[in-house]
Amino acid sequence: MFTTYSEALDWIHGRLRLGIKPGLARMEWMMERLGHPERKIKTVHIGGTNGKGSTVTYLRCILEAAGYSVGTFTSPYIEQFNERISVNGKPIRDKEILELTNVISPLADELEETELGGPTEFEVITAMSFYYFANVNQVDIVLYEVGLGGRFDSTNIIHPITSVITNIGLDHTNILGHTYEEIAFEKAGIIKAGVPTFTAVKNENAIKVIKEQAEKKHAPLYRLNQDFTIISHSPQENGEVFTLQSAEQTLEQLEISMIGQHQTENAALAVMAAQSINHDGDFSISEHAIRTGVKTAYWPGRFEILSKSPLVIIDGAHNDEGISALVQELSNRYPNNTIHIVFAALKDKKLDQMIAQLDQIADELSFVSFDFPRAAEASDLYSISHSKNKVMADKWETHLAKIIQTIGKNQILVVTGSLYFISEAKPYLSEFLKNNVISL
Repeated sequence: MFTTYSEALDWIHGRLRLGIKPGLARMEWMMERLGHPERKIKTVHIGGTNGKGSTVTYLRCILEAAGYSVGTFTSPYIEQFNERISVNGKPIRDKEILELTNVISPLADELEETELGGPTEFEVITAMSFYYFANVNQVDIVLYEVGLGGRFDSTNIIHPITSVITNIGLDHTNILGHTYEEIAFEKAGIIKAGVPTFTAVKNENAIKVIKEQAEKKHAPLYRLNQDFTIISHSPQENGEVFTLQSAEQTLEQLEISMIGQHQTENAALAVMAAQSINHDGDFSISEHAIRTGVKTAYWPGRFEILSKSPLVIIDGAHNDEGISALVQELSNRYPNNTIHIVFAALKDKKLDQMIAQLDQIADELSFVSFDFPRAAEASDLYSISHSKNKVMADKWETHLAKIIQTIGKNQILVVTGSLYFISEAKPYLSEFLKNNVISL
């Protein structure tokens, strides 16, 4: 029995020692012992390589604007661990984390003694979320973000009313496969029999696999640029404006407050999912709720401008596709600015491709490491880069402070890489900017 939040969190994080163990057997075992809480809640399942968190946020805000209480399960967190289980965007309380840990930890101990072995950190948190939304804080609907892959992800014991697959890239290849087809097969594992699925996947090899899986399960599949289309996209200073055209209706001049062309795709997926949910007898979602929701949606660490003078941007571009989107946006929005990028990453990523793109866009490039078991060393990142103006720094905090204090009028500081790094860097940067300069 744990008596403090700190003890509970230490126990949860201690499960990291078990690593990643794909498979649903341990989740099914725990759900059986808990009385199957996952069957008591209405859910939407959101998978893909990039854009999952943003899509969850757009859809949550639409549902909130329509008057519903919305639970979310996301990962990783940016500012606070409790974010992973939230209601209407508000993280659950420390006291609730403690209570949930005391429910799940005895099951974890018992499971440890079976041939299945103990549950991982992610499995424990997922189980906590099911119990919470079914028994502690009942909500109208819960949006579940896939942790890794889909087919064997811990969240894949739900039967959602709608599914979303954002896009597919070559990430986590050591687990999911080395080709678009292999990864698409894993992502498509969240498609359920008869459940409508919306996707922004563009790669033809990947979409072929997704179509095959949808057909096998008799699940209606709706594709970006085929069944729904983004037209008249226009970048704005603080977001994007676009028109969404589908068979159901045309929504003119939708405004979003997150920056990037890729965010129009995430928002479009959320709107289409909302319209699908609207056909469920328990929900009524108006056009006003859709417009209000996508405009107010905010998700930290996604091309987020922390200050305008000096211009400081933080972005969780943690894989090749994320870096591509970041580079495209920097090129489009700031073609005449000097760009200084500070980058940290996990060592199991395709670092050569990511860094090659940064080499092309950055006028100055800094490589740092951070305190995380899978973090790449700054020296390793530095050795991959071919930039003529690169440095590596031992302490990222000191290095960021130095850059901010010397940044000029037409210069930009971009802090990017692993979401685990962003979760450490953002609070530090926000506090430093608040106390030292700065025109936010």
